[in-house]
Parts: sequence; structure tokens; C-alpha cells
Amino acid sequence: LAVIPNNPSRAKKHPLDQQLYAQRHLVECCIGKLKQFRRVATRFEKTARNYLAVVTLAATVLWLR
Repeated sequence: LAVIPNNPSRAKKHPLDQQLYAQRHLVECCIGKLKQFRRVATRFEKTARNYLAVVTLAATVLWLR
């Protein structure tokens, strides 16, 4: 579900769920911070299990900061 803000010059405004927009922003920021870790961004791991372990480790490091 796309949460795109309205164009200010548009006559007819589409409804925007502010709570959903805030949650989406939070998720996008989290993904951006995870991608700061080189191993997560380039996906060196060959198996999904190992990649999940690296993502979990990176998320733990971010949480502890």
C-alpha cells in the first residue's frame, strides 16, 4: 500500500492516513540504518539463513546503540 502525500497544487486532495504514514517512515528509516552495514547492503551471504543472522546481528547492534 503506497502512502504518498498529496501534491500541493492539486485541486482534489486524496485522504492520507497520518498514522500509517508515520509507521511507514519508521520502517524506511530502520531499513536505511540497516543498509549502513556493508554485509547487509551487499548481501555477501549465500544462504537466506546466514543473511538473516547478519541482519539480526545488525539490528541488535542498532538497538544497543
